[in-house]
Amino acid sequence: MDDLKRNVREVVKKNSPLVIAFSGGVDSALLAAIAEETMPGQVRYILLDSPVVPRRAVADALRVAEEIGIDCEIAPFPILQNEAFCRNPKDRCAICKRDSSRVFKERAAGAAIADGANLSDLGEYRPGLAVADEEGVVHPFIEAGVDKPGIREMARECNLSFWNKPSNACLATRIPYDEPITPEKLRMIEEGEEILSECGFSQLRLRVHGDIARIEVPEDDLLDLIACREKITDAFRRLGFLYVTLDLTGYRSGSMDEGS
Repeated sequence: MDDLKRNVREVVKKNSPLVIAFSGGVDSALLAAIAEETMPGQVRYILLDSPVVPRRAVADALRVAEEIGIDCEIAPFPILQNEAFCRNPKDRCAICKRDSSRVFKERAAGAAIADGANLSDLGEYRPGLAVADEEGVVHPFIEAGVDKPGIREMARECNLSFWNKPSNACLATRIPYDEPITPEKLRMIEEGEEILSECGFSQLRLRVHGDIARIEVPEDDLLDLIACREKITDAFRRLGFLYVTLDLTGYRSGSMDEGS
């Protein structure tokens, strides 16, 4: 871990002046903590606030920023104004990444832009990663040879409270490709996931298939969710869902890519 962290620090230093795309997730938060430790007060941290980011995630990102002692700039990102994105094609993330890179570049004033992408991302369907490369975004963890487990272990060794924070993704990932992304769907997803969180579930996804809600939680939590089914079903129907289902396969990242 010491060698890997040293590698990350070297990548950060060689790309100064630097702006880090900050989301408050484990990856970008650890990168921010290392960058601030390496070059105190010399790095900028920008959080894009868009309709596909849950309000809880924004609030938690600001809490994490306070924990690691950085000032986080918030930049509005009205991605729903992009009709191509809202049509929700399979390369939706590439469309979003191109637009977000433009926002970062406008604010970076010539500084390099870095994100928390890591080696584990290279083995998944990540069309936005290729666009980030085209836009010149730096990936310190990839350059330093760090994968997702390594990031969590490094954050744990740094005594950062978020080292085991559940992974998250934008709300658009809960909608099947080619089904339009609308403010109403995003509202239902965000409020539904908030209900599940209040029931005690942390790692979860609410996938939306028309008027069907498909809930994903880890296999170990399946029975606990079934025990809460009446409360959850009643609340989800008030949100506008006709059917409320539990995915018996359990939570897995990128389940919307299955069979596509």
